[in-house]
Amino acid sequence: MNRRTFLRASALTGAASLAGCTGLFESQSVREPPLADFRPNAVYLPTHAEGMEMAGMGTAGDYQFGLMYSYPHRFWNMNERATQKTSITAEDTVHLMATVWDPDTGVVLPETGLSVELDGEEEVIYPMLSQQMGFHYGDNMGLSGDGTYTATVSVGGLNIERTGAFAEKFADPASADIEFEFSQSKLEAIPYRLLEDEAGNRGALEPMQMEMLPTATAPAKDALPGEFIGEATSGDARFYATLLSGGDVPAGIDTESYLVLSARTPYNHMVLPAMGLSGSLANSGETVTDLQFTRTLDPDLNYHYGTAIDADASWDELGVTVDIVPQVARHEGYETAFIDMEPMTIQRSS
Repeated sequence: MNRRTFLRASALTGAASLAGCTGLFESQSVREPPLADFRPNAVYLPTHAEGMEMAGMGTAGDYQFGLMYSYPHRFWNMNERATQKTSITAEDTVHLMATVWDPDTGVVLPETGLSVELDGEEEVIYPMLSQQMGFHYGDNMGLSGDGTYTATVSVGGLNIERTGAFAEKFADPASADIEFEFSQSKLEAIPYRLLEDEAGNRGALEPMQMEMLPTATAPAKDALPGEFIGEATSGDARFYATLLSGGDVPAGIDTESYLVLSARTPYNHMVLPAMGLSGSLANSGETVTDLQFTRTLDPDLNYHYGTAIDADASWDELGVTVDIVPQVARHEGYETAFIDMEPMTIQRSS
């Protein structure tokens, strides 16, 4: 496997077809353009699209790791329901990105507590959302120049609920060493395009087509098992509700009926993790029971929010409240979405 270059050809899939794009920049000294004059409180097209370079891959324990880098760029951290911008500094050489997944299924693993030791320094890097990569871990970092580097990528293990074939996996910490060559000229060869007229419009860049590197995509509606209840939107996030009964209930869930909320971004249906969700079931307008959803990872349902319910309960309406919005950093185009999230009501399909 050519670890350095197998992403480059596909790095701007979809973005390159957008009207109004300029040619490639020739130097990494070109920093990001000003933000769009108007940014909706929703997912929007950013000011630019960029490729990335694959540094390498590694395996340890239950985990597969991938390490990538691109130009340094701004991003926004979350502090409960407020965003805080992280700007590029003079010390930043690259934006370093890592993905960790289950090698058997390709399911990407949020909430692992991932850190990277590089160039003699160890940092916990942020869980993030980007339009081209979906969920990943990333941060701007400084390197000491051209040369060979060894990055030690470590995870602390998942402390969220795991079901099915994942029930006995991902509990233990693990780390992998990934060696890669870095040069300024290689960084400056990464594609970078301005989206001049489209920036700020509702929409999203298409995900990268990444050979051997999965993206955290939520299951399609028709791929969700059980009885599809309905869907709703809040803060520009989309929620699909499905009810699993009997043999459809994942192993490890001690109930006959399991209610699932699958949360995803619009357009690309990327997983939206690290939320706190509660709700209720109602029948003819009268509350039947209150609900608390649990963050859960399953090989078929992927990352989702689930709760056991009474199999004999009669109900025709599901109410959902977002108590905690997604606590993940956001790349440009996501920083104004998934923040002001109003309660939702989903009528049970007849």
